[in-house]
Amino acid sequence: MADILVIAAHPELSESRVTRQLLRRLAALDPTRVAVHDLYARYPDYFIDVAAEQKALVEARLVVWLHPIHWYSMPPMMKLWLDDVFAFGWAYGPGGEALRGRDLWLVASTGGPEEAYRPDGYNRYFFDAFLHPYEQSAALVGMRWLPPLVLHGAHRISDAEVQAHSEVFIERLLQWPDWPEIAEMEPAPECEVPADARPQEA
Repeated sequence: MADILVIAAHPELSESRVTRQLLRRLAALDPTRVAVHDLYARYPDYFIDVAAEQKALVEARLVVWLHPIHWYSMPPMMKLWLDDVFAFGWAYGPGGEALRGRDLWLVASTGGPEEAYRPDGYNRYFFDAFLHPYEQSAALVGMRWLPPLVLHGAHRISDAEVQAHSEVFIERLLQWPDWPEIAEMEPAPECEVPADARPQEA
């Protein structure tokens, strides 16, 4: 199994400029090093093979979430994957240690330009404000949250800018874990869920 697992989700991949380009570049990599799960292609019926996804996650050391930002969050298939696969008692909560110690890297794109993500822009907040649920999800399961790679204004940037972004993505992916900033990062914060946080199963 690959030690890098890319979980990709784009509901309209044929219309994508960024995600489609990144997936094309990923397809040329050694599959024993980098595995790619394109969720919309893999599960057109929306029935996720939880056991298979969990097995791939256990084998990986770096998990990449690759998707466009939808309504300040992840696309619906990615959210369904997260809900089903990061299960209580497996990924978090009592006995939920399966993902502890792994790295999580978000690679995302936005339709709006970077200046839209400012207090004086139409999205009202800096983009980092929308990443707290991602970062906390990583912390809850004991994964180290790596600095995201975000490309803004995907609808209007030039082909050259998309190409440059894809070059950075592949370079960073293949250099992991030898990123200079990783050496200075703290481990994931402890977010222990008490045993009585959920009622017992009937």
